[in-house]
Amino acid sequence: MSFLQKRALTVHDILRPRSADDKDAAHRLRLFADWLESQQLAWYQPEFNTYRDYLLNDYSGRFGQPLSPASVKAHLATVRGHYQLLLSDNRIRDALYAITPEAATTLERKAFVDEIISRLHNALDPAAAAVKTITRQDVLDDEHVRLTPDQAAALMAAPGLATLTGIRDTAIITLLLCTGLREMELCALDVPDLRRKLGGQTAVHVRRGKGSKERLIPYGSLIWSLNTVERWLHHAGIDRGPVFRGFYKDGKHLRAERISTRAIHKILQRYPIHIDGALRLVQPHDLRRTYARRLYEAGMDLLAIRDNLGHADSRTTLRYIGAMDVDKRLPPALYTRPPLPPEEA
Repeated sequence: MSFLQKRALTVHDILRPRSADDKDAAHRLRLFADWLESQQLAWYQPEFNTYRDYLLNDYSGRFGQPLSPASVKAHLATVRGHYQLLLSDNRIRDALYAITPEAATTLERKAFVDEIISRLHNALDPAAAAVKTITRQDVLDDEHVRLTPDQAAALMAAPGLATLTGIRDTAIITLLLCTGLREMELCALDVPDLRRKLGGQTAVHVRRGKGSKERLIPYGSLIWSLNTVERWLHHAGIDRGPVFRGFYKDGKHLRAERISTRAIHKILQRYPIHIDGALRLVQPHDLRRTYARRLYEAGMDLLAIRDNLGHADSRTTLRYIGAMDVDKRLPPALYTRPPLPPEEA
């Protein structure tokens, strides 16, 4: 159905992502569309200021808390980018003409459309709904988990191999730790991707990583992780198609379609491990950071780690590795401690 044939486009019609592949963008646009509907606003009334405040103060995200300023900035950038694409499409003007009163003159209809387009252009200026963010020099240790070798071994052993689910979960955790794959890259793996060659070495093939970037990750001395995955394939009877799949509710019968990134997060939530004396849940990206840190500590070249992770900038890789020189920042004994007065009885 054309824009002109459809008299009233809903916010979800307008804010449908151009590509279904970008799940982050789809989520942000859907969230914004839902908010517009809840506020009884049309798609051409974005109200970015109010939406910004909602995300910062009232929205309950994945962990039941509002978004950080940096996340809000990213959300608004996605929505603005979508509107920029809309404004370059003449069909949007057709859609606006379609909602003007039929009794209006041609000049009145044009003035109405021009006014809305002008307001949308003004709303798209980032300064119109600025988000203050704090530049952070350091990141707290407990914000980003990087497992020690012993903790990584404990996590890989946690699911056990007594059930098909345990075999699958062991393979997922092991492959994440031994290749540094993103969760979406792990979900996209097909059986042939597991055994490709790079310079004569066996490697896992990422056909489409972040930013539509293709790469190969050599297993090196961690090729034993491939045995864990092949155990899963053997027991699950998989010889083609997606490597990792979910189960039906009975927990026994395997689905044909590939596993989702949400399922990867849920799998890791089943296996908390002890870190600094407390049980902690780890995220897929924590295993990616662990991979980067362990490689760096083993003496691997930073640029090689960057290429394995699929980063465009080595500074991003350094953030994954984390602070390595904290001991150098510990102040020496600079002063003489003054005597403390005796405590009162």
